[in-house]
Amino acid sequence: MTDEPGPAPGRRPPGGASLAPGRHAAPPADDAAGAARALAPERATRASIADGAADDRPSHEGPEQRPAVAVGGKPRGASARRGHGAATGAFPRAAAPARGRHARRGGRAGGAGRGTPPVLGRFLVRAAAVTAGLTAAGSVLGLVRDQTIAHFFGAGVESDAFLIAWTVPEMASTLLIEDAMALLLVPAFSHALARRTAGDRSADPVGELVSATFPRLFALLTCAAGLLLIGAPLVVRVLAPGFGDPALAVDCTRMTALTVLTFGVTGYFSAALRAHGSFLRPASVYVAYNAGIIATTLALHSVWGVRAAAAGVAVGGLLMVAVQLPAFARRVTLRPLVRRARSRAPLLGAAVLAPVVLFAVSRQSQVLVERFLAAPLPAGAISHLNYAQKVAQMPMVLSLMVCTVTFPVVAKAMAEGDRDRARRRVEQDLAMAGATVLLGTAMVVGYAPQIIEVLFQRGAFDARDTEATATVMRVYAAGLLGHCLVGALGRPFFSSGRPTWFPAAAMAAGLAVTVAAGAVTVGTFGVHGIAAANAAGISTTALLLLCGLGSRGVAIQVRSVGGRIGRLTVAAAAATAAGLLAAPLTGGPLRSLAAGCLLLPAVFLLTARALRAPEAVHLLGLARRRLLHDH
Repeated sequence: MTDEPGPAPGRRPPGGASLAPGRHAAPPADDAAGAARALAPERATRASIADGAADDRPSHEGPEQRPAVAVGGKPRGASARRGHGAATGAFPRAAAPARGRHARRGGRAGGAGRGTPPVLGRFLVRAAAVTAGLTAAGSVLGLVRDQTIAHFFGAGVESDAFLIAWTVPEMASTLLIEDAMALLLVPAFSHALARRTAGDRSADPVGELVSATFPRLFALLTCAAGLLLIGAPLVVRVLAPGFGDPALAVDCTRMTALTVLTFGVTGYFSAALRAHGSFLRPASVYVAYNAGIIATTLALHSVWGVRAAAAGVAVGGLLMVAVQLPAFARRVTLRPLVRRARSRAPLLGAAVLAPVVLFAVSRQSQVLVERFLAAPLPAGAISHLNYAQKVAQMPMVLSLMVCTVTFPVVAKAMAEGDRDRARRRVEQDLAMAGATVLLGTAMVVGYAPQIIEVLFQRGAFDARDTEATATVMRVYAAGLLGHCLVGALGRPFFSSGRPTWFPAAAMAAGLAVTVAAGAVTVGTFGVHGIAAANAAGISTTALLLLCGLGSRGVAIQVRSVGGRIGRLTVAAAAATAAGLLAAPLTGGPLRSLAAGCLLLPAVFLLTARALRAPEAVHLLGLARRRLLHDH
């Protein structure tokens, strides 16, 4: 299907001209200027969408603002309006299929695999690259943030107090930015955009959705932040009973309470912009967030101590909103916000809301269980767990960037009833995310002491902290594939916008495993037992979600996906062994890490290639073609 408008079925264009075999109908000679004028806005829109990964210009208007376009001087009918809507949708649609040799190359040129249109494939590659680049920048700044806090406050009572308060933004980011808000609102905005594309001119579906949801959400988040501010002492007693300095933890918790509001608004803006095909601003929020924390900590640590870091969290949350507000305002009409919504928001009823929120809360409760179990342990235990988890999860965060970019594509395919396209997209995402996280797992296990020493060992963070954090990080790494699969599999379960309780039940089962295993092992193994319990619980959830997706969401081929991930796991084991053998032989930590960055990917890809893993074959083939092209 092309995304250029054509005549209604069974009719010829004005003047009796027949359709040319190319992408456009050949216009009659006397109407050539009119056809060119009609197609000019559409071509401009396509050019804008092609750069959508880094475009913050408005790409949509309400239907009431979009005049009917005439071809050959005559208004187009409903069929033509649908064609125009497709051209101005949030994502590029398929171009007309190429023939012969070019058709065979089309799937590869798109870079998204079989069945992905080249234009959409190139868009997703650019969007994923921008998202991954900005996410990596945010992660680097997050490491700088952790290094700054470790440098000034070490791994002791002050840092533990801050990390107890850090539970608030940590929970809020998962619930309001990364999981629940995105799982609810991306499908809702995708359905609204599909209605707009289909020619629903009675009102602007996107504006209706915003007017029905945003004011209520803002009021609810404001109340929640106020309650948290008042109830901070109770929250600290629940999160960390027996902690040595509860007053300090309460002060930090009150400063971080503002993130409940700012993160909720940030998540709303991010979901709306991603559904519209804009990924630059949503991907940059953590850059602004961490920059705010670092700057505030550096400026005020000598006056406020660790409270400066908590104040930085509040400043960073405000910056997250400020980064996205202009782009959101350009794409969504804000005028309906001052009127009372006349209809309930589609796809956002309690039946849909409850399972998504429970899934997100249960997932983040893994961290609450860790803090609760570690609170009675010696000072620094919570800090060791935190630093180990933050570094170990970086491969998981990067691996999910592809899923973040393609989630609106899956939701759009489900909204249009194209389940086969959604299935292919999800299978490709699971394999590529698995390959990324398994390679990162090999690096984390093979070079854990070197990584922690390079990142944190300075100031108050000494060699004993490095050793303790590195051993905990190696245990955490056992659950990285599980964390990745839970993040990737949760999205297709909720992509249709229909209520489903299975992900929440699977997450609750995994949480029960974490609680039981942690309670049994913490007395004997301390923080290592807590980390092992986390890995066991999240892996249980991942297995349940993988087995349940085929019958309850997108009908993926579970055996095929499992086989691909299994081959990649063997390749990761070989790379891990190579790293463990080579790490002590290559000198200082920085030199050892540099050598590992070359050795482990080579071993991983070659082993995966020998096992005929499709991802390795594709990556090696792409590298070979690039080298031949350069020479």
